[in-house]
Amino acid sequence: MTTPVPPGPSGAGPRRGAPVRVLIADDQDMVRTGFRFFLDAQPDITVVAEARDGEEAVALARRERPDVCLLDIRMPKLDGLEATRLLAGPQVADPLRVVVVTTFDLDEYVYGALRGGACGFLLKDSGPTLLAEAVRAAAAGDSLVSPSVTVRLLKHLTAAAPAETTPRPAPPAPYAAPLREPLTEREKDVVRRVALGRTNAEIAAELYVSLSTVKTHLSSVQLKLAARNRVEIAAWAWQNGHARPAT
Repeated sequence: MTTPVPPGPSGAGPRRGAPVRVLIADDQDMVRTGFRFFLDAQPDITVVAEARDGEEAVALARRERPDVCLLDIRMPKLDGLEATRLLAGPQVADPLRVVVVTTFDLDEYVYGALRGGACGFLLKDSGPTLLAEAVRAAAAGDSLVSPSVTVRLLKHLTAAAPAETTPRPAPPAPYAAPLREPLTEREKDVVRRVALGRTNAEIAAELYVSLSTVKTHLSSVQLKLAARNRVEIAAWAWQNGHARPAT
């Protein structure tokens, strides 16, 4: 099911002044209806396609080229993690922006989504406001992960692994990748705040710099870390001792 809204430039996000074009993939009709109802009510967001399973989601996404894909994990035919990899994975030449939205708060799903190229991970009980924020963040090339998931994920990257019967999934490779060149002290200041969940505006206020300066530092950090998004920057910081848990 699609709505004829013209796509923006491939991989470039929404055109200036145009609404963010969203694809929703979930095997539950009520979930898709609820998401569409709320997102279509936003003045800057429009739902252009819906899919009932992973195969349909991949086909529609490749055809419609939405600005953001919202994918459930447990879907028929093709699960959301594999669909994410096909649409946004490291081997995709022109990746789409994917936010995984799921009921299942499991570490292996978080790691799988991020390894697969997702730029966001949201729990369905996070609420409609956070859903819209995740769509806007993804469209802007940023990342949003449910706060409860972020805290647990980042703590796991720094904590000693407990004795477990099932091995914990390894984090994505860029988290532990060597630096291409050292971070400056100011870049470290920015990275610490990203790791603690600060927005760009909050970082700018705390460091008494402009928003454009923060964005410049983040672009430099991404290149040096070979990180694809904000989540990977935060995870690198926690894993390498450049962040402390919020008290």
